[in-house]
Amino acid sequence: QVTLLESGGDSVQAGGSLRLSCKVTYSMYFIRYSMAWFRQAPGKEREAVAAISIDGGSSSYADSVKGRFTISQDHDKDMLYLQMNSLKPEDSAMYYCAINARRRSVPAPLGLGDYSLWGQGTQVTVSS
Repeated sequence: QVTLLESGGDSVQAGGSLRLSCKVTYSMYFIRYSMAWFRQAPGKEREAVAAISIDGGSSSYADSVKGRFTISQDHDKDMLYLQMNSLKPEDSAMYYCAINARRRSVPAPLGLGDYSLWGQGTQVTVSS
């Protein structure tokens, strides 16, 4: 049993910052190859935001967030983070964290199909 619990979503004004967190809990050890943040706005498909390999050797970002968002992890706490700066109204969405437990890929993949374990999401709303 693996559970991903996101937190940190909020309503902010454009230009503001938020830090999302994702806590991973599990009953039995399992191998993870990478973790990622995705987002989905109403009426739109779920899209990748950022991904990071478990060894920290690589991270990947969607073009729309490069230079503004930073993905990081804390293995001791089993946490994944997303620091979001210079937020824009188009960043408004439900944000999900996800785990790739299928295969190792370098750089950390941004494909929806690469991730099989998902959280319930945390809402981010950015007003202009």
